[in-house]
Amino acid sequence: MTLAADDAALVGLWLPGQQQLSSGPWMGAANVARAAEPAVQQIFAATSNWLDSYFAGGALPELPPIKLLGTAFRQEVWRLLLAIPYGATCTYGELAAQLAQRRGLARMSAQAVGGAVGHNPISVIVPCHRVVGANGKLTGYNGGIALKQWLLAHEQQLVR
Repeated sequence: MTLAADDAALVGLWLPGQQQLSSGPWMGAANVARAAEPAVQQIFAATSNWLDSYFAGGALPELPPIKLLGTAFRQEVWRLLLAIPYGATCTYGELAAQLAQRRGLARMSAQAVGGAVGHNPISVIVPCHRVVGANGKLTGYNGGIALKQWLLAHEQQLVR
């Protein structure tokens, strides 16, 4: 896994094979050099603790501090992802309907929501893997469908 943080929060978490590493406000030599700073190390330690608990199937500690860097629309979608319960799934259409209701609109594009979900910079913790197609089909995971399937099965096994 690759992590990125500023002085206050985790700003990126990518699993092997994910494609969002090449650009964004977290990139650059100055940010890579900051990984040794105590504040960043504390954020990485809190993130590692959360991930260790998640993958071990234990009780999850409080989320590490996170900062969602993106457009206002993407941030709104990512906050909805945080509300999807552990072990549950939600469709792109359901997220679009939630956004439309919040904004007082008749409808919202599920494709636009899908685009925002696909640009989630904090994998696993911001659970974009819990979003599925309208028919329950596993679609659109930047880490690959096999990894999405594994994450969902892992969570389902633990909530039984």
